[in-house]
Amino acid sequence: MIKSMTGYGKALVVLANKSITIEIKALNSKYFDFVSRIPSLYKEKEPQIRTLFNAVLERGKIELSIGIENKGVDTSVKVNQAAAQAYLKQISELKDQLHLPEDPNLLSTLLKMPDVLSSPVEDLNEAEWLEVEKGLKLAAENINAYRVDEGKALLQDFIQRIALIKDYSEAVVPFEEPRIDLLKTRFKKSLNGLIEDASFDSNRFEQELIYYIEKLDITEEKVRLARHLDYFIETIHDDGANGKKLNFIAQEIGREINTIGSKANSADIQKLVVMMKDELEKIKEQLSNIL
Repeated sequence: MIKSMTGYGKALVVLANKSITIEIKALNSKYFDFVSRIPSLYKEKEPQIRTLFNAVLERGKIELSIGIENKGVDTSVKVNQAAAQAYLKQISELKDQLHLPEDPNLLSTLLKMPDVLSSPVEDLNEAEWLEVEKGLKLAAENINAYRVDEGKALLQDFIQRIALIKDYSEAVVPFEEPRIDLLKTRFKKSLNGLIEDASFDSNRFEQELIYYIEKLDITEEKVRLARHLDYFIETIHDDGANGKKLNFIAQEIGREINTIGSKANSADIQKLVVMMKDELEKIKEQLSNIL
């Protein structure tokens, strides 16, 4: 069963002293691409998180966001007064040297200087990490559920468009023989004018005629096209990720349609070829979103 590559998953981890919100968004990508915005507390676990998502989500651009809401814990920021005074002294001396006016935003500027503000450093304990890991797995499972639901809608769209291409291919049949008969008639008219020419070689002309008509025959292309269409339907029902495989099959479908168009020599068949190409292009657009 096909799955969409896009998706969204969320999980909430509630601990005694904090609530942790985990959000994962998946977008289209040819490869596995992982981007995270997580608190420094969990940075040491980032390689482990990446490995987890690579195994569960397989492919796509994966964006992870983790937010922490502390409950009843002293998270007060401490001011390094010594550093602030050192900065203030240098700023005051520079102001006097350059004869600058007083800065009403001086305090705000000082607080933004490096090492002036500091937060208590929290160590990650194993019990908390195990709960966070469960939340990460749950969010990843939610994304996969989302992907499956989107995949069901895409499945029906693919089935309908493949059926349309089949119908257009079968609609070519009534126009095949008339175009050959028309060509034969044209050749016969030309032949009547050439027979009177002493240098005319009837055997060579007949060989050329057979060769040309065979070059216009699209039977093999239609047979291969039908096989590729059936194979596409079989593949979308297979288990596992098959987006890349479906892309390869779509390329083969396009190759046969193009060959039919190049051999058509008929306005009616060309119209059907254009309609087949239109449906195939819509399929290819959707395939970029298939895992």
